[in-house]
Amino acid sequence: MVSFPVKEKYNMDDFRAIISVLRHPGGCPWDMEQDHHSIRRNFIEETYEACEAIDTENTELLLEELGDVMMQVLFHASIEEDAGRFDIDDVADHAVKKLIFRHPHVFGSVQVSGTGEVLNNWDELKRKEKQQRSYTDTLNAVAKTLPALWRAEKVQKKAAKSGFDWPDEHGPLQKVREETDEVASAVPSETFEEIGDLLFAVVNLARKLGVDPEDALNGATNKFITRFSRVEVAARSGGTEIEHLSQTEMEDLWQGAKKLEESHYE
Repeated sequence: MVSFPVKEKYNMDDFRAIISVLRHPGGCPWDMEQDHHSIRRNFIEETYEACEAIDTENTELLLEELGDVMMQVLFHASIEEDAGRFDIDDVADHAVKKLIFRHPHVFGSVQVSGTGEVLNNWDELKRKEKQQRSYTDTLNAVAKTLPALWRAEKVQKKAAKSGFDWPDEHGPLQKVREETDEVASAVPSETFEEIGDLLFAVVNLARKLGVDPEDALNGATNKFITRFSRVEVAARSGGTEIEHLSQTEMEDLWQGAKKLEESHYE
């Protein structure tokens, strides 16, 4: 049994200490077996759970989920500390120095007129910091592990800074129409690529309209689930399981669910 101090309130030093206890002899066998790759997915899942707490404005849940995200950060840093490469203090040192460097309007003599100029300066300083010598370098630097819609949007935004962009939404809208036609006429071997081109074009249209494509798709998915539920309930109330409906019957119930939904907004 490991002795750990009992306190009324713990702090970050205690958090760091308990991760170290868990990961070393006498601690938890599972924790001692993990490496960066084995807990990579945990990091992603904990981050998304924190985001859900933000979306639902659940402060109590956010408190818990931020702790889970911090635990992942401390865990990864502890692995590196054992390897002798860096520790959590080095992480903090790097982050603080980066914030000072990227906020010359706060910690230096640079004058800014507003948020827009702050963001422009941030991008320019980031390019210098990362030694990105071309716009292509900035596109390649966008994390490939981002959700595909967000990655596409971020790449498009960075490309737009070079002037490679349409002046308004009409260009992207026409591009969506072109890509839709190409999907319709594609042979099976080309469908994968053409669907990708269509999705990329839709993201570009969303960007020009100021719509977050990830949020929009999540909204559409939630709407689909709600309507599907109504169709299933309606089918069962008529004495039929949804899988036994004909296509026509299913479409009729779908349109009924849609009208019911629209009536709620009137």
